[in-house]
Amino acid sequence: MNINDYTFEEPSPFGRLSIIAMKGCEDIASRIDYYLKDWRQDANGVIYSNGSGPIGTFLLKAACPRFGTGEAKGVLYETVRGHDIFIISDVFNYGVNFNMYGTEVPMSPDDHYQDLKRIIAALNGKAKRITVIMPMLYEGRQHKRAARESLDCALALQELVNMGVENIISFDIHDPRVQNAIPLHGFEDFHPYYQMIKAFVRTVPEAIIDRDHMMIISPDEGAMTRCIYYSSVMELDLGMFYKRRDYTVVVNGKNPVLSHEFLGGNLEGKDVIIVDDMIASGDSLIDVAGKLKERSARNVYAFATFGLFTEGISKFDEAYRDGILSKVFTTNMIYRRPELFDKPWYAEVDMSKYIANIIDTLNYDNSLSELLDPVQKIKKLLKK
Repeated sequence: MNINDYTFEEPSPFGRLSIIAMKGCEDIASRIDYYLKDWRQDANGVIYSNGSGPIGTFLLKAACPRFGTGEAKGVLYETVRGHDIFIISDVFNYGVNFNMYGTEVPMSPDDHYQDLKRIIAALNGKAKRITVIMPMLYEGRQHKRAARESLDCALALQELVNMGVENIISFDIHDPRVQNAIPLHGFEDFHPYYQMIKAFVRTVPEAIIDRDHMMIISPDEGAMTRCIYYSSVMELDLGMFYKRRDYTVVVNGKNPVLSHEFLGGNLEGKDVIIVDDMIASGDSLIDVAGKLKERSARNVYAFATFGLFTEGISKFDEAYRDGILSKVFTTNMIYRRPELFDKPWYAEVDMSKYIANIIDTLNYDNSLSELLDPVQKIKKLLKK
């Protein structure tokens, strides 16, 4: 048979692509939609989705309207039959309010999670496949028992897959072993390695990235895995702190930290990057940064996938004024308080293109391997 007798066809998506942005995720969802429309338009700028007619957006209209009591329901305003649905949910968005008995109440992670389940319930039996993109995993820090405690993260994952969710996408999970709760379903843990380094190179172009001028610092033993990755791909030395705790006392379910002890080489005159999955109150980060400055570190930078800032940002203002912290990098995958954007010490890392790439790849049922390990992209970036 002659090769000219073969018919070559473009790969087909798993189903018609649709994205549902849960409340508070509208901004990043619109950025993701922008990239997907740019990639999927024809020569005339017309956007199609799996054999459908021209479409204006991949965003699907859905909502969770509430009664005066605070109760809610999930509502879809468009057909989803045969669609490949991606739901984006930021369960840590405390900037979203709802009215309950005449009072404006901020939505808690539990409220966001219940709304997510309501939308999934509305989709069931109609959508072809459901994927949940939850950048910061719900109850991700409650991944193991320390006493007579509930295992909320495992229960939530099991609940989602039992409702019909096929894939769960999250980022920089506090302990990725929690995926053992759903071993027969898709679960991917992505990391913003490339995006963080790219943002750092662009924001701090004067930084010299080599062993003589820079070091990666792990703030505790739990952050070592991601820090080893950064130190390896950036070819930098690694230092770490370990937390000396008082194991005779339990405060809020944890043994209190007495001090941070450093293990590593000489820091004098070097720039250092502290890497962690999240900034909660920020006390540990600032304490570690202060100890690094005491050891004559030049500039102290911080990479954190999620900036929660649960106790406000005034302590970071003070640390910046005192020369303890030079810059803090966090992603735009969860809610950021508006005043952050005016701070000279804050830099945002945009993850929308990366998430759009993940969605595009999954919708075509292609391999995620290159997206999971961006080492070659990082090497290329650092050679420029």
